[in-house]
Amino acid sequence: MAKRSRKYQETAKLVDRSKAYSTEEAVELLKETAKANFDETVEAAFRLGVDPKKADQQIRGAMVLPHGTGKTQRVLVFAKGDKATEAENAGADYVGDQDLISKINQGWFEFDAVVATPDMMAEVGKLGRVLGPRGLMPNPKTGTVTFEIEKAVNEIKAGKVEYRVDKSANIHVPFGKISFDSDKLVENFEAIADTLVKAKPQAAKGVYMRNASITSTMGPGIRIDVSPYRG
Repeated sequence: MAKRSRKYQETAKLVDRSKAYSTEEAVELLKETAKANFDETVEAAFRLGVDPKKADQQIRGAMVLPHGTGKTQRVLVFAKGDKATEAENAGADYVGDQDLISKINQGWFEFDAVVATPDMMAEVGKLGRVLGPRGLMPNPKTGTVTFEIEKAVNEIKAGKVEYRVDKSANIHVPFGKISFDSDKLVENFEAIADTLVKAKPQAAKGVYMRNASITSTMGPGIRIDVSPYRG
């Protein structure tokens, strides 16, 4: 295991590892333990009672956080004609088709999110080997393969985040910056938790919301009491 810095070890002492904190308490503690000299990103991690190996227990989607992520997203849109114009008018940072595909194939990745119209996916799909590993491949389940270009771009700019269960039944979602007011971080976290509860597969058995924690970029993890989200 990598050796932790002295600063990390000192802040970690503030966290009771045996305790599951209320969301409000955890956020206040999160702010107290964030000691980096930059505006740290805060992330939530959820352990769910699902079997990701089964197709009917896959959980994937996207949502717009009530208070955004605190990060300005650079949006690239693959579209032609009127839809390309719609993307430009909506504030997309990059709009094109074959020109952008060629640029990406040459190693250009100065963007944070990708949207494509369905008619472009035959060509965009060829970028799967380079966009996929970076989590940038457009997908209908997350609303990034759509003819509703204006809506898609606006949602991403407003703080849209994607969530997807991994092979260990965990979901990691960024939900703001440490500089956010505490109440905004609480509301963002609760919005994610509520969304995941609503996404519970019918095939999932037993306890669904197993546990959750929050952390800042350089800070220790803080366990959340998930009993309010178990219904």
